Amino acid sequence: QAQLVEPVGGSVQAGGSLRLSCAASGRTFSAYAICWFRQAPGKEREFVAAISRGAGSTVYTDFVEGQFTISRDNAKNTVVLHMNNLIPEDTAVYYCACDVDGVMFTRQSAYDYWGQGTQVTVSS
Repeated sequence: QAQLVEPVGGSVQAGGSLRLSCAASGRTFSAYAICWFRQAPGKEREFVAAISRGAGSTVYTDFVEGQFTISRDNAKNTVVLHMNNLIPEDTAVYYCACDVDGVMFTRQSAYDYWGQGTQVTVSS
């Protein structure tokens, strides 16, 4: 069983950057695919990015391609989402999740464990 925690969100002005981290427990963290989703007020949760267990592959949704970067450090059981050039439309609660079989998906129902979410606010 895995447990995911996103300890820090943040607030920033448009054009700024934030770094979200996802810390995970579990002896087999390196075998998990990890992803980020987000949910803005009044909207459905949407896929943002995912990284394969070996960090050899990443997937991004179109609207963050080139703006966000996902990375992982298996020695520290951590995945990081680097967010640059943020706009107010990026304001949302961001969630990390993992697939214990190591497969990247873009649909949330495929992921096994979820963090509690962290608030990101971008002001204009």
